Amino acid sequence: MKLNYFLAPVVLISLVASGAERPKVPENPIAKKKELLFSDDFNRDELGKAWKVVVPTYSIEDGMLKGTQTRVNKPAADGKPAVVGHQAVIGTDIPNKDTVVEFRFKFEGATGMSAEFDDRKYTGSHYGHICFVRATPKSVILADQRDGSMRNDIYEMNNDPSKKAERNKLLAGRSVTFPMTIEPGVWHQMVLETVGDTMRATVDGKPAAFLKSSGIAHPTKSRIEFGCAGKDGYFDDIKVWNAEPATP
Repeated sequence: MKLNYFLAPVVLISLVASGAERPKVPENPIAKKKELLFSDDFNRDELGKAWKVVVPTYSIEDGMLKGTQTRVNKPAADGKPAVVGHQAVIGTDIPNKDTVVEFRFKFEGATGMSAEFDDRKYTGSHYGHICFVRATPKSVILADQRDGSMRNDIYEMNNDPSKKAERNKLLAGRSVTFPMTIEPGVWHQMVLETVGDTMRATVDGKPAAFLKSSGIAHPTKSRIEFGCAGKDGYFDDIKVWNAEPATP
């Protein structure tokens, strides 16, 4: 199993390195909450059956979900294959389409923390990746992976330098990075809304990022995963609601 979250900083070029204008972030919510699908405050000692660690390491510490990247780059040696670095990833199955996801997060050495939608039964993208939000101390990133970096034909171009220009063209408009200062060592609140082919993120109640791209509209987002790159990051008070488009 090869997961490529570590590629994200490379592929998120469409509205950053190209100098293209970023979309305007709507001031008001694009989604209206319906029924609560999932909630976890981690006030216990063990992760429990709802959570599956995809890439180590995760634990519960003082009523918080702690992520620490422990899979780091190691060259092949002593008869052992090389190890490719990868952020820590944990997930839970929550079938959904349009949602509002809320969680608190805190950087304690982490370089990036993310929430991602996947559909393991979808074969059109690598490992069924659909879309994600990623926060770093300096930015908020949104990406359509289904029709962007993880779409099978685009993903296969990763190791072919002659395909770089073609790949970059296909990735245009599939991701966006919004500059934002997010202070380490303190708690922040993320709200991620997905409605149709649009995603909107707020941090601490402030509009932070927006993306419109076809893959976001994938109808069977069956799984939500949370990622932590670096050492360490904390998640808490995760909630997921079904949603419908907000009234204008």
